[in-house]
Amino acid sequence: MDYDEEMTGSGYTPALSSNSGSRTPRKNKDQSPQEAIKQFWEQFNSKFPGKVFTVLPDNPYARTKAARTPKGVVKGQDAAKSYEQARTECVRVVERIAKECRRVNHKYTDPHFDIEVDLKSDVRNCLNGLGKGNDEMRPRGVKRVTEIFDRPQFYVNGPTASDVRQGRDGDCWFMAGLSTMGNKQGLIEKICVARDEKVGVYGFVFYRDGEWQQCIVDDKLYLRAADYDESVDERPIWDDINRANTEEEYRRVWQTGSRALYFAQCADENETWLPLLEKAYAKAHGDYSAIEGGFVGEAVEDLTGGVTSEVLTSNILDKDRFWNEELMKVNEEFLFGCGTGLFSNWLDPKYNGPPRDRKGISEDHSYSIMDVKEVDGLRLLRLRNPWGKKEWNGPWSDGSEQWTPYWMEKLNHKFGNDGFFWISYDDLLKNYQHFDRTRLFGPEWTVTQQWTTLNVPWSTAYHSTKFVIDMNQQGPVVIVLSQLEKRYFKGLGSEYDFVIQFRVQKEGEEDYIVRSQTSYLMSRSVNVEIDLEPGRYYVLMKVTAYRNNGAVSTDEAVSRYASTKREKLVQIGLSYDLAHAKGLAPETEQEEMERKDRDRRHRVIERRKLREETLERLQRAWIRKQKRAAREQRAEERQAKKARLGNEPRDNNSSNDVTSVAGDALNGRTAGVSRRGTNPPRPVLDTRFHTSGLSSSDLEYLDGFEFDSDIDMPAEEPTAIKPAQHAPGFESENSSERWNAVCVLGLRVYSKDPQLSLQVLRPVPEDDVEAALDIDDPAASATKELSFWGHRNV
Repeated sequence: MDYDEEMTGSGYTPALSSNSGSRTPRKNKDQSPQEAIKQFWEQFNSKFPGKVFTVLPDNPYARTKAARTPKGVVKGQDAAKSYEQARTECVRVVERIAKECRRVNHKYTDPHFDIEVDLKSDVRNCLNGLGKGNDEMRPRGVKRVTEIFDRPQFYVNGPTASDVRQGRDGDCWFMAGLSTMGNKQGLIEKICVARDEKVGVYGFVFYRDGEWQQCIVDDKLYLRAADYDESVDERPIWDDINRANTEEEYRRVWQTGSRALYFAQCADENETWLPLLEKAYAKAHGDYSAIEGGFVGEAVEDLTGGVTSEVLTSNILDKDRFWNEELMKVNEEFLFGCGTGLFSNWLDPKYNGPPRDRKGISEDHSYSIMDVKEVDGLRLLRLRNPWGKKEWNGPWSDGSEQWTPYWMEKLNHKFGNDGFFWISYDDLLKNYQHFDRTRLFGPEWTVTQQWTTLNVPWSTAYHSTKFVIDMNQQGPVVIVLSQLEKRYFKGLGSEYDFVIQFRVQKEGEEDYIVRSQTSYLMSRSVNVEIDLEPGRYYVLMKVTAYRNNGAVSTDEAVSRYASTKREKLVQIGLSYDLAHAKGLAPETEQEEMERKDRDRRHRVIERRKLREETLERLQRAWIRKQKRAAREQRAEERQAKKARLGNEPRDNNSSNDVTSVAGDALNGRTAGVSRRGTNPPRPVLDTRFHTSGLSSSDLEYLDGFEFDSDIDMPAEEPTAIKPAQHAPGFESENSSERWNAVCVLGLRVYSKDPQLSLQVLRPVPEDDVEAALDIDDPAASATKELSFWGHRNV
């Protein structure tokens, strides 16, 4: 009995609410409230749940990548292996391009990210995203590195935090990430892996969705001012003054050195690594607009392959422990960023002014923690503003009374508006609301990962698909659940936002061990760090989807931009397809066998059901035919009897004869129809399965009925294969309003156990069992069975 029948058949009928007049009336007044709710959810949810996995037509690159996706049980590998592979490939590509350019005597021009042609033809694909343009980005010129810098050098005394100065892009989080990395020797050099400065080709590697990828760029950079011959704003004023060489002086003032750059720039007038790295990062994401807005931890993850945890100041349990075990390990095990202004405008959501100031600290702005010192019982931290200016003006700020000659020497500090400043630990906790703590992984760590795709229901619960971790030796593990980074394909796949969580429990135990902490800021991943004993562990996922009302669906975006923004759609679409190929993991052999077995059993059941329906239909058709023949026979007999009575003299027995004939006709005893002959009729085939649906009076008419499956059943056609993933938006006119949330998720496990393995466990539909609610869920108690005496049965 299903739920609806059980509730309908219950003896208790609730009284009507006194407020029933305020309810939305049902369209069908004869429909029960429960049926109305059931119908609502049937209409609310998509009939064809699924996701667009490939935007470009018949994309072979996505198919190839999907085929290479690991399946089944995946063992761990050296955490640095992916980096070494990407680095080797990047070096090879740069050398190949340099050789090609020398062969034809040309400097390198990136055909996929030519910012000069893009800017001057007003296409702006390198600046704008797929959707609306970014009118705030208005560079006025483009030149090569060798034209901008008098003595260009990629590094001047190595890359350091002091080099970093943010330009006119809203990527302070990325700049802060680079500042954080610049304080630890060797980190930035690992990103800038290859270059040929004479040819003008540079190769970088970035970490994306669990793997390292290369990015190649040329040496063209945006400028704040246009060329002298092209200028329409600066030149008229410049030409008012007589000069010895007007054009050359214009170039030296407006277009020479780091200060001439529109975006990021190094502090040194001839250092080039920062603007070129920022350009590569923008190209990897599609354009400069894509890297506006973010968090320090996201940038550090992308540049180191580390794992970032979000720490809210208000959530720190033991502040001494946080200082000793985490902050004091900055630049060793961890890198730290910080910020403030979380929910700063919740009382004034319409506020659209500049970030508010908190004693020199800007809200909604990212800072880097450069150093941590505990001297003479004082806990102090050195921070940096990626702007290269504007500092904290409280205690221990430049010029404050705390600075004595003793402390200036002790901390090796110099005054100056350079973005560096010191702050006490107490003031740090009071003025910064959140920290981005990124764990770095050395050669002793291994990593393994798997990806899967989940249909996310409107009502959130732990999904039946889970990950399985097999540990062989005790030790620390870092478990990371992540979704695809949407920053790389903005404008596609934006119908839903997802909040992800997970919990870990050991096989055979009902209680879970640990849950991931809620992430308020960085939504792309959550993680936990824990020591585990040998054994099998399950990672259960909970995903909450939020619909972005008014967002352009993927299929709508494709149809809208295919004819108007072809090049941009190809660029972003290819990035989208390759990312989503992770969610198209092929079946394992066991999953394939189980699926085929389920399909076979399903076909048998469906065939049996069709056979029963066909048999019953043919039986009823046979009975109708026999009844019709009997009716016609009785009519003919009545006519014959009437004619015979009209020709014969009437006597007292005539009425009895008519009555007898009529009775025989009513009882179905007419000759040739239901009266049995001396020879037994042929047996009715397979009627034992289907006579239960017929009345006893109808059974008499089945004499002579035959049924043969080979003849009477329709031919068995091959089972139609329903597409595993159906692009939303095609099932009805209201498809965009139907719930169709699908999320691609990946699990990475870092450990020091080289034998650790990971696999995806997808449930067999008939064995799909719900997971227990969290212990602090308000409904958890109601799901437990309690005995009459109040003792919990567990």
